[in-house]
Amino acid sequence: MSNALPVMPVPEKPHEVHTLQYYGDFERTVYTTDEETLFPEGYLIVSRTDLDGVITHANDAFVHMSGWERDELIGTPHSILRHPDLPKVAFKGLWDDVQAGKKWHGYVKNLRKDGGFYWVYATIIPNVRGGKIVGYTSVRRQPSREKIAEMQALYQELKAQE
Repeated sequence: MSNALPVMPVPEKPHEVHTLQYYGDFERTVYTTDEETLFPEGYLIVSRTDLDGVITHANDAFVHMSGWERDELIGTPHSILRHPDLPKVAFKGLWDDVQAGKKWHGYVKNLRKDGGFYWVYATIIPNVRGGKIVGYTSVRRQPSREKIAEMQALYQELKAQE
């Protein structure tokens, strides 16, 4: 398993190019389109990661919504889904909570392999074995369209402050 993020293919549709800065001074070029994939009603996206956020399990809904193949996801950092519209502070709060053993929940705009995006309402819980955190489980469900509108405005404000 490799912790490197796979190279994102350049979309054939009109797109924007972004360079994302990751923890540890790692950079990645991503491409975004304005094409949203709506979360299918009644589905749950489930994934598990190790302590470093490397994907160890991806259910069928996760594979479908992300646009990546399962073997491209397993062994890859969950940040493969990081959309450039999301502020860094959102990820800091998430990591601060789960590393402290707390449950985190919130609205997240995820990046698909094809450059499109999808919104989720995510709940992330630490997996505790023998009193120690050994990884994390994330369950994502269909988000409220009203909350998405609120979060888009908030995330734009926070991004402007970065």
